[in-house]
Amino acid sequence: MRAVLPVFLWSRAAIWAVALLALGLFVPNRHPNAERWDSERLHELGAGIDVWARWDSDWYLRIAEGGYDGAPSSTPAFFPLYPAVVALVGRLLLGHYVLAGVLVSLAACLAAFALLHRLALPRLGPDGARRTVLYLALFPAALFLQAVYSESLYLALALAAFLLAERSRWLGAGAAAGLALLTRPAGLALVAALLVFAWAAEDRRRAVAAPALALGLGALYPLGLALWLGEPLAFVRAQEGIWERQLSPLGPLGGLSEGAAALFREDGARALALNLQQLAFALLFLGLAVVAWRAFGPAYGVFAATSLAIPLSVPSERWPLLSMPRFGLVVFPLFLALAVVAQRRRGVHEAVVAVSSLLLGLFVVQWALWQWVA
Repeated sequence: MRAVLPVFLWSRAAIWAVALLALGLFVPNRHPNAERWDSERLHELGAGIDVWARWDSDWYLRIAEGGYDGAPSSTPAFFPLYPAVVALVGRLLLGHYVLAGVLVSLAACLAAFALLHRLALPRLGPDGARRTVLYLALFPAALFLQAVYSESLYLALALAAFLLAERSRWLGAGAAAGLALLTRPAGLALVAALLVFAWAAEDRRRAVAAPALALGLGALYPLGLALWLGEPLAFVRAQEGIWERQLSPLGPLGGLSEGAAALFREDGARALALNLQQLAFALLFLGLAVVAWRAFGPAYGVFAATSLAIPLSVPSERWPLLSMPRFGLVVFPLFLALAVVAQRRRGVHEAVVAVSSLLLGLFVVQWALWQWVA
């Protein structure tokens, strides 16, 4: 914790300061249609806290306050663990759910930094571990680690699952992966990684308890939807109906091919810039996934590859690679791989810090002004 606390404090404070500065300086440039997405739920204690409630935050807060019963049909796309924790903390804070969401995200972010450092230390040494945490802290989409979003909680649970699996604590690893699966559907990638760990374990019969327990815990959400809404797979329909995501017959290649084809549409300069950005992140992530597999073994590679394959296999209609930077944020082997590349090649570290910081600042300003980001 001593190694990561300074990075956590100054990076979160800097991001917070840039967001508030953007609100103060660029309010006239607030998205003209922001009122379409804004709601009373996103405003509690003033801009200092409310700035971290945007876009999907409204869905999480809606669930935290009232659950899934009677909610819009798109609500099941948001898995229950994060809003459940926010609901508990929000009630302890006398109904301040936005504040609760920020505090939960920050606490999980600090835990994720510490766990990532713990995981990287024996593989990359003190300097490499420090760089790994720094790359995560400065990643352009790292603003979501303190927003009312589920990324930080999922990331902390994913790291915990790996650390426990490497210590042959199979029930603990399965429980962490199961909780991650109740946080985001990408938790299926953790189940795949635990199967790899189990195959390599000396006692496979005990080790297989980890993926089995993870799947059992994850199944609680479809069961709950069956009881609440009478539709166990409502989260699949929600993705198709609202975000226009459908499974591509080409799997991950479908997302990549559609992302490349979108560059040649006549949708204007903004659409071209966004689609180019998402495709560039996707290609970068795939390259880093290969490095992670080679440097850290098949469990890390399978987790990274599966985590990327899931969103790539369900491209969105207008923006095929929608939210790719945010999806990559929680794939921690990518940051381990980036640290490996930085150790092997001179100048990479400085380039990563410079480019990430620039894009992070841009993303934070966009976020604060309700301009769509990630």
